[in-house]
Amino acid sequence: MKEHIIEVTYVVAGALFILALRWLSAPRTARRGVQAGELGMLLAVVATLLRAEIVSYQWILVGLFVGSAIGVPMAVFMPMTAMPQRTALSHAFGALAAALVGISEFFLNTPHIEHFTMFVLGLEVLLGSLTFTGSLMAFGKLQGILPGRPIVYRGQNVMNLSLLAMAVALALYLVVDPAQSTLFLVVVALALIFGVLLIIPIGGADMPTVISLLNSYAGLSGAAMGFVLNNKVLIIAGALDGASGFLLSIIMSRAMNRNFRNIMFGAFGQVQARTTEEIEERPVRSGSAEEAAMILEAARLVIIVPGYGMAVAQAQHKVREFSDLLSRRGTEVKFGIHPVAGRMPGHMNVLLAEADVPYDQLVEMDEINSDFPRADVAVVIGANDVTNPAARENKGSPIYGMPILEVDKARSVMVIKRSMAPGFAGIDNELYYEDKTMMLFGDARAVLGDLVNELSRMRVAV
Repeated sequence: MKEHIIEVTYVVAGALFILALRWLSAPRTARRGVQAGELGMLLAVVATLLRAEIVSYQWILVGLFVGSAIGVPMAVFMPMTAMPQRTALSHAFGALAAALVGISEFFLNTPHIEHFTMFVLGLEVLLGSLTFTGSLMAFGKLQGILPGRPIVYRGQNVMNLSLLAMAVALALYLVVDPAQSTLFLVVVALALIFGVLLIIPIGGADMPTVISLLNSYAGLSGAAMGFVLNNKVLIIAGALDGASGFLLSIIMSRAMNRNFRNIMFGAFGQVQARTTEEIEERPVRSGSAEEAAMILEAARLVIIVPGYGMAVAQAQHKVREFSDLLSRRGTEVKFGIHPVAGRMPGHMNVLLAEADVPYDQLVEMDEINSDFPRADVAVVIGANDVTNPAARENKGSPIYGMPILEVDKARSVMVIKRSMAPGFAGIDNELYYEDKTMMLFGDARAVLGDLVNELSRMRVAV
């Protein structure tokens, strides 16, 4: 009877995981999706703790307290702007857990391991180990501990693929002869090294895809762990996580007009050197908050394009204040959201939701592009590569073919940016040199604060 209840609970938990993914696909139902996922995980954990195989709760309670001591501060103290880093760390912890369980199962049962079990155990440890170190490298790049630009060296792709091939070959050999415990440790070591070498040549422009791909690897590792432990809910949850992460990676790749081979092995994002003559021959028009406010004061439609600069400056609340002020003056305000703006899928949506920007003002790229020609002003906040007209016009550009937000079609463009430094792709943005573009240099939160003050002063004067 007890086992029957556990199995039914697993089915309910699996159904909740599926509903969670369904509801998370839309901003209006995302909160419900999170709650469904949390409830499903709670049911899965409780049911697992009731299984007959659990004979002692001592170490489980230790793990619970240690995990809570790490997870609670991460949830409470890490700001929303650090969400990509937190996601990368979560992937690392989940993958490490899967790898450690696999290592434990191997040494507990070797050499009497069935061929299929050894196959999925090898897959679990391989994916878990490379995802652990790969996610740590992604965290380091996102946090600024490691350079955001690709770290490249001669023959890196050959070395990386050779390491992976060796790890896979040894894992397959262990399926035939699981008694070779030394080789198993070599597989773990090779996977850990491969995870490091896989991520360091990838630039910041590809981080959204990398994060979703690492999420997929962690999910597949969890599904393999479910087969090893004969736990159905782990198989369901891991398969859902792996499939959804992989599909999201495909969507991200299409949004950048890239393929996996180019992302993983192309070292995209190295800064292209410019000569002194090129820099001097391309002046830009820099403006003040007062000049910008005078243009905005007469605008009927303003489209705000948020990017990573908004996240770095933690300016989402100032953006909301700026948007509300324009709306009260009778200006129609929309937000143009590019699917890969920022450092993770949905990064801009998460930050703007934290600032309580209404969902109906957030418009995806495919829909908002038709509105730019009738927009009086497009305000770009640190979004570099996703607004670069070179992606549409310059066949020699490394981002040629990438779908962009066509802000250059607005009547006037204002770009809030700290400097003229290139974005993650390592190239200049042609938009900044157009006559219609006004550059507002400075920290995004400070510049937006100045714009709000100037617009408020004009309203009082009227």
